[in-house]
Amino acid sequence: MPEIIGHNYIGGARSAVGTITLQSHDASSGQALPYHFVQATPEEVDAAAQAASAAYPAFRTLPASRRAEFLEAIATQLDALGDEFVALVTRETALPTGRIQGERGRTSGQMRLFAHVLRRGDFYDARIDRAQPERQPLPRVDLRQYRIGVGPVAVFGASNFPLAFSTAGGDTAAALAAGCPVVFKAHSGHMATAERVANAIIRAAEQTNMPKGVFNMIYGAGVGETLVKHPAIQAVGFTGSLKGGRALCDMAAARPHPIPVFAEMSSINPVLVLPEALQLRGEKIARELAASVVLGCGQFCTKPGLVIGICSPQLNVFIEHLSALMVEQPGQTMLNTGTLDSYSKGLQALHAHPRITHLAGCEQQGKQAQPQLFKADVSLLLNGDPLLQDEVFGPATVLIEVADKAELQRALQCLYGQLTATLIAETGDLQTHGELLSLLEQKVGRVLFNGYPTGVEVCDAMVHGGPYPATSDARGTSVGSVAIERFLRPVCYQNCPDALLPEPLKDANSLGIARLVDGNSTRQPL
Repeated sequence: MPEIIGHNYIGGARSAVGTITLQSHDASSGQALPYHFVQATPEEVDAAAQAASAAYPAFRTLPASRRAEFLEAIATQLDALGDEFVALVTRETALPTGRIQGERGRTSGQMRLFAHVLRRGDFYDARIDRAQPERQPLPRVDLRQYRIGVGPVAVFGASNFPLAFSTAGGDTAAALAAGCPVVFKAHSGHMATAERVANAIIRAAEQTNMPKGVFNMIYGAGVGETLVKHPAIQAVGFTGSLKGGRALCDMAAARPHPIPVFAEMSSINPVLVLPEALQLRGEKIARELAASVVLGCGQFCTKPGLVIGICSPQLNVFIEHLSALMVEQPGQTMLNTGTLDSYSKGLQALHAHPRITHLAGCEQQGKQAQPQLFKADVSLLLNGDPLLQDEVFGPATVLIEVADKAELQRALQCLYGQLTATLIAETGDLQTHGELLSLLEQKVGRVLFNGYPTGVEVCDAMVHGGPYPATSDARGTSVGSVAIERFLRPVCYQNCPDALLPEPLKDANSLGIARLVDGNSTRQPL
């Protein structure tokens, strides 16, 4: 495996002209690892954005099948990253070997999913309204529309998914599939991992003869603002904190030519446990819920951070079971010291609030995050106290008891936007509380029934998004094939000669792409 040299990736070459260096660390021990990374200078950020801009015309006009070959080559390179690579990722993140192996498969699987999307062609959303010269009182011109990539995309790596939401993660895969070159800002928590993955992408680009500059990567703190404000960048993908995502949104909106930011930021993912379900299987629900809260040390964006139940003897028994189970959960090492500090501060705020009671969990101390369970008065939601809706990133959750059906509805109406909401319910519960689904549809991107939100399938139907502050744009998703739509825009051709039309819009349609022609769907085998 090539040596890790810590230089930036610009236009297919490595660059290290700056004087500021950063160091990677072992997440468990805090010990410095023998890898140093050179922070990109403003000039290097500019060069990376310019390289992506120079690659864009050739890359976006490649046949979709050629881009699919590139994505499949990346997937193959990722799969070939072996045990040494997995060991490196575990050192930088403290995530277990099995988790990293699974995440590597998910990351290559995302690439293959988008390759499949490119080959079937429906991402073009091709539409044709043929000319009607005899129409009265006015004739209709020939109009044809399809979608193209918006241009170079800046992608910011996530801390909690060093592979699936990072260098070759979902945002990168979707942008490349759309025909948009990428400038990736490596996350400081796993820079060595980022370099190994970037090398895999570059190898795939060279194997498939992609334009230089199709993928670029820069290191450093503070370089993100320069990148987002660069005029060559046309969109931003981000997964991280509400504070960080909102800052990027404000920067992008303040540009002379504003650009969209697709940011996944904050979610407490409420779980509603309804009476009949608690009566029939309350102990089982408590076990499953506790497991979901502490999975991956609570470092999933879909961790259940709020549990809501209706006052009843069954709810009291459920709370006892859940409290006992949370006490039994062991402490775990978090991604880095910054994440642990943030978790500790979140717990301190909950402990300090007079209307929040600590139900279970060992005192937070040392280098491991201890699972915690709290109970809050429903008035915090009803009166708009923001504390309860601030995501505590780590293995903690808050329970709320509502008096009745009416108070449950009022509490849900006060929720901010979320990635997910879960209904733990029996058939009778759903009949009694039939109004909940239409209410939750307005609040979240994914509604689950009798499951738990930790675990996001990569497929066509998945939505991993939601109203603000879960994301900056509720119309998109960062997981699943629909993610490509964030980096596409429509272009219409009026009375364009057939020879000049893009292939998906030509009369012959030799690619066999599904199209909407004069209001009728036409599907041909690819």
